[in-house]
Amino acid sequence: MSGIVIVAENGKGRYQQVVTAGQHQWLADEPESLGGSDAGPAPFDLVMSGLGACTSMTLRMYAERKGLPLERISVALSHDKVEVDGANRDRISRRITLEGNLSDEQRQRLLEIANKCPVHRLLSQSAVLACSLEN
Repeated sequence: MSGIVIVAENGKGRYQQVVTAGQHQWLADEPESLGGSDAGPAPFDLVMSGLGACTSMTLRMYAERKGLPLERISVALSHDKVEVDGANRDRISRRITLEGNLSDEQRQRLLEIANKCPVHRLLSQSAVLACSLEN
């Protein structure tokens, strides 16, 4: 089942979910402050982890192709709400740390590349979400 992620309640907590993606499996849950048991990352944390992983992987691929002296990448993400044109909107802030002997031009180019990672593009545009009920 490549490309399919299955999320199902595990019956062990009010909101606990088992997430299965290919051969990988982990828990998702809400924090105790929202009635969960904090047995795994919350949904927004999972979204942010996908963006962070995609950002770092995209930068690594680019740096390897271009032979850049990029030694280490770290991406810190946070989620909050902001007002835009009188409406509350979700905002994900992404702080990228690049280690290595990089010039200012290389660092700027890497920021441009980070903004082209597939998950960044997905989240920054309106995706088509198709939802159906199964019998």
